[in-house]
Amino acid sequence: MNTGALKTFAQAARNLLIDQVTSKLDLVLAEGAPARREYPRAVKDLENAIRRDGRKQAIEQVAYTWFNRFTALRFMDANGYTQVRVVSPADGATRPEILTEALAGNIPEGTPSGIAALLDGRTPSNDPQGEAYRLLLVHACNGWHKHMPFLFEKIDDYTELLMPEDLLSQSSILAELRRVMTPDACQDVEIIGWLYQFYISEKKDQVFAGLKKNQKITAENIPAATQLFTPHWIVRYLVENSLGRLWLLNRPQSRLAERMDYYIAPEEPETDFLKITKPEEIRICDPAAGSGHMLTYAFDLLHAIYEEEGYEADRIPALILQHNLTGVEIDDRAGALAAFALAMKAAARLGRRRFLRMEVKPDIVVLQNVTFTPAEMQDVAAVVGRDLFTDELRETLLQFEQAKNFGSLIVPKLRDPAETLRVVEARDFGGDLLLKEVQERVVAVLRMAEALSPKYHVVVANPPYAAAKGLAPDLLQFVKDYFPDTCIDLFSSFVERCLALTARRALAGFMTPFTWMFLSSFQALRERITDKAPIITLVRPEYHSFWENAHVPICAFVLHKAAAPESEGVFFDLSEFRGSELQPEKLKEGIDRKVCEYRYRASSNDFRSLPGAPISFVLPKPVIEIYRKGGTVKEHFAPRQGVKTGSNDTFLRLWHEVERSKSALEEKEHRTNGRRWFPCSKGGSFRRWYGNYEHLLDWENDGALIKNFKDDRGKLLSRPQNIQYFFKGGLTWSTLTIASMSMRLLPKHFAFESKGSAIPISGQIDQMRMLAYLNSSVVDTLIGATSPTMDYGEGAVGRLPFPPSLEQTVSIARAAAELSRTDWDAYETSWDFTTLPLV
Repeated sequence: MNTGALKTFAQAARNLLIDQVTSKLDLVLAEGAPARREYPRAVKDLENAIRRDGRKQAIEQVAYTWFNRFTALRFMDANGYTQVRVVSPADGATRPEILTEALAGNIPEGTPSGIAALLDGRTPSNDPQGEAYRLLLVHACNGWHKHMPFLFEKIDDYTELLMPEDLLSQSSILAELRRVMTPDACQDVEIIGWLYQFYISEKKDQVFAGLKKNQKITAENIPAATQLFTPHWIVRYLVENSLGRLWLLNRPQSRLAERMDYYIAPEEPETDFLKITKPEEIRICDPAAGSGHMLTYAFDLLHAIYEEEGYEADRIPALILQHNLTGVEIDDRAGALAAFALAMKAAARLGRRRFLRMEVKPDIVVLQNVTFTPAEMQDVAAVVGRDLFTDELRETLLQFEQAKNFGSLIVPKLRDPAETLRVVEARDFGGDLLLKEVQERVVAVLRMAEALSPKYHVVVANPPYAAAKGLAPDLLQFVKDYFPDTCIDLFSSFVERCLALTARRALAGFMTPFTWMFLSSFQALRERITDKAPIITLVRPEYHSFWENAHVPICAFVLHKAAAPESEGVFFDLSEFRGSELQPEKLKEGIDRKVCEYRYRASSNDFRSLPGAPISFVLPKPVIEIYRKGGTVKEHFAPRQGVKTGSNDTFLRLWHEVERSKSALEEKEHRTNGRRWFPCSKGGSFRRWYGNYEHLLDWENDGALIKNFKDDRGKLLSRPQNIQYFFKGGLTWSTLTIASMSMRLLPKHFAFESKGSAIPISGQIDQMRMLAYLNSSVVDTLIGATSPTMDYGEGAVGRLPFPPSLEQTVSIARAAAELSRTDWDAYETSWDFTTLPLV
């Protein structure tokens, strides 16, 4: 599939459609326009929509509605699901086949009578074929309403009035659509998802540009800001190790594993899993369904399961849609595409005739804002009955006022919405239109609540990624209130929510940024996972290996709510293999080989033994054992960040810039009266053991000037932190580096600044032992395993395991430090320089 061509087309199509719809809107709404006379209700609806949502939003909605329909019709044309091709020509022709047939007199039954008059010239027109085709197109869309109402709403409103012009020329949007949606490309319904992502990509760029200007992500922009297409191999990896694993645990004799390239079979027999007696029992949900990529592959896998169980082929698609798959989405357009994708999966299995006879529709729940006034609650009581009108129901009905904003994060208060829904739907209010309308809203809320109730055996999701700081106030407050431990990002709150959606012993698979694996702000999420739903498998792909111009540091993983904390999961680190094509191949290779350099095993107990519980699966077992026995560096010798002066130009000098009599360059001068400038570690270039002693700090009168450095309003500009550890001695290093750790001795008469942090250690033996350890090559490996960005700050160093006592390292470190000191003092940059070594 040529995704580059799809992207170019979708972005250009969006701009073209918006321009064309805008032009039509201006004509329709012009004073005295024919549309006002011929279609007064549609014009009124359009004006109401503009007042409600704004002109720009109304135009965007109509433009995308037609883009949706055009792409869907082209896909169905290419696969033979339309009896007469609607947007595609017959072989060798240039016009859409439906127009060619009409010109030949074969006008579809039920179309407007004016089509024939347009085509034979009885009705004057500047573009008779164009007008006729537009009527044929509307008729075709309405014809699909019965079978796919989620995508083909009845066109009898302003959407038809704003239909784009120029649909028949060789430069039209339909001609371009046919060029990129080739018959080969349309063999996979995944193309619909790609087109949608590319269609909204420019809007996504606009939202992120706004974030840089402190413009928050509003409800209408959440889809554009957070949707990211999941690569198919990751979809397969997640679904095969959740749905596929669940089925194989229940049917060990099944041959399903033969078709699952990314399945990782348990190495030891499992006994604590969900018991499934037949395929219809399996409930699968994607609570951030997007265009349905996860669900369509789950459909394929379920179809194989039903076939293996001996079900009749013509019954299977309806059974899957009726019993197995649920998608939840806040974006109407993406939800329609997800439902369409599942419908096309069914059509591919059934053929056109049997598909058109199928009554079951895909279970894609597109969340909608539903409100009830206090006065309307009295009508609700009449609709549901006093026995069902509980406090829980009342609260649930009010929870969906901002469903488009809060999405699947909403946790319904009502415990059994399905039963309440059944009762309310069955009530008949005869001709009472007011109660019927209230009933419809109550039913809408209960259906959404039922979809968001915890009953699923498998949850798979690529949840939205959006840092808390970029969220609009209402959504930010919501996640803080309901997900206080995981509200740092929408994706982490989604992981917590998805675990609550699943039944005990269920499986959940996710694709998310990998930051949660290491950063301290996600520690609560890690602990929740390792406590309640340990990782059974995880893959960390290479940073740049997914989409053109989309460099996303992600991971994909599957959790099992029954796994024991001591059970080991299987982890793959693909970060050394660059390129999107190489990633799935290396994963399959790692799965097949069992033992390879980028395949690891680790348990929740291993991670909980590490400070902050990072998902550091690359650490060898002996290192984890060192953590268990000795703890961390911080527990023995805590690293400290030094003083922030607030103005280095004022309070820091190079040693040769200061009058010698005012500086305390030697330890014996530390307490000498009249000394103002004291040696201070400030990081510097890569250098180990000894050196980089170049700066002096103004610490006269115990740093009085720095401690009282304030602005005109009295606000303290400096941060005199950890000054109680000045002049104690220990170790220091450069926290900002692109090289390796470079630890050096910190003499007893030194202070230290924020870029030259220190580990205060008084004993010389301990100094040398830690100096040797922290300059060893193993430290870089350990930091890389516990910190995502090779962080050499105080936190990362403090999280290192405290080393076992190896006395021989003391003499090695002492000798290395002496050699480094001699080297440092051999140059004039040292204040202890006396003469060149060669002189």
